[in-house]
Amino acid sequence: MDEQRSTGTSGAGAPRAADGARSAGAAGAAGGPRIAGAAGTAAGRGGRPVTGAVTLKQVAAAAEVSLATASRVLHRSGGREVRAELAERVQAAAERLGYVSNPHAQALARARSSTVGLIVHEVTDPYFAAIAAGAMHAAHAEGVMVMMAATFRDPGLELDYLSRLRAQGARGVLLAGSAGTDPEAGARLAEAIEAFAREGGRIAAIGSRPQGTVDAVVPANAQGAAAALEHLRALGHRRIGVISGPESLLTVRERVAGLGGPRGRGLRVVASDFSRQGGYDAARELLDSRRGPVTAIVALNDLMAAGVLAAARDSGLDVPGDLSVVGFDDLPFAVDLSPALTTVALPLHRMGERAMRLLLDIADDDADDADAAAAERTTGPRTVEVPAELIVRASTGPAPQA
Repeated sequence: MDEQRSTGTSGAGAPRAADGARSAGAAGAAGGPRIAGAAGTAAGRGGRPVTGAVTLKQVAAAAEVSLATASRVLHRSGGREVRAELAERVQAAAERLGYVSNPHAQALARARSSTVGLIVHEVTDPYFAAIAAGAMHAAHAEGVMVMMAATFRDPGLELDYLSRLRAQGARGVLLAGSAGTDPEAGARLAEAIEAFAREGGRIAAIGSRPQGTVDAVVPANAQGAAAALEHLRALGHRRIGVISGPESLLTVRERVAGLGGPRGRGLRVVASDFSRQGGYDAARELLDSRRGPVTAIVALNDLMAAGVLAAARDSGLDVPGDLSVVGFDDLPFAVDLSPALTTVALPLHRMGERAMRLLLDIADDDADDADAAAAERTTGPRTVEVPAELIVRASTGPAPQA
């Protein structure tokens, strides 16, 4: 079946990989940190004073490189070479600030196992299955074993699993579930991440993280949703229903924002579960509304979209003659639905691979030298932005005539 593809508003082109890659030159062999006295008061980036014990993060900021790059230079971690110019900059910043390596923390890091954790919301959800497959593929290539756990969207369980993996000496943890919008839960998670990092563990995530404390692969949720809405409006649809997922998830908030927000012009938003039954129930609500039936429905994942198609069939509606339907994620079954589902595609398997590479701090084969240089210069957490792409199939068509 022919498909039409269009990228989201700002997601066009290849992902801007900031997760590191092959680097030209050799500097990692230039030696370990040149320690210049005890930590006291020194000048940081821009001449600002740094007081107290100098941290690796402060050295990275002063050298204007990523934390991972500074660690590779000063601790010889990651097994990758750093360009000579950047290595010299890191060494100079370490000397200027009086950075002293913490052998205890490094010993903890070296003692960590070859196991990493993968925390998802639902193991039965095809979205997380595809991400997990990509993550495990990347881990297997590095001889790393993956332990997977499901939170069932309970922030408390996420914290519990992170604590257990930390106690077991896991090398790192990949948080694959969407972050929540509760600031208190976010603060508790940030504290747990900080404690894990102090002992040499690493954390990476898929999706935006309000705390901004970890490397992350971030899909273009808002841009993908905007592309879906633009497609439906171009077909003449003005009464459009939106079936969103749990409002406590940041992913849901991003996708709804791409559609113009919960009160977007001409939109009717119904919150439901991220499941086929949730999509079915919400679709019946939209189709039976006293305000008049909608002519198109955007479901914020493909499982819900499958429920929408079932609800349309049970209501005696033709898709797309009477109702157009758009999903999100492009899960493998989307093309096999009847009719084949128009959906916003995300490269889920690739997202899992890239996130695991961030976690393990290994080169990404798809990143070019410019991407590698940009990654090394990045201060703070690294972000890989992944575009969304609208796949037009048979479930959308012109709005029915009144």
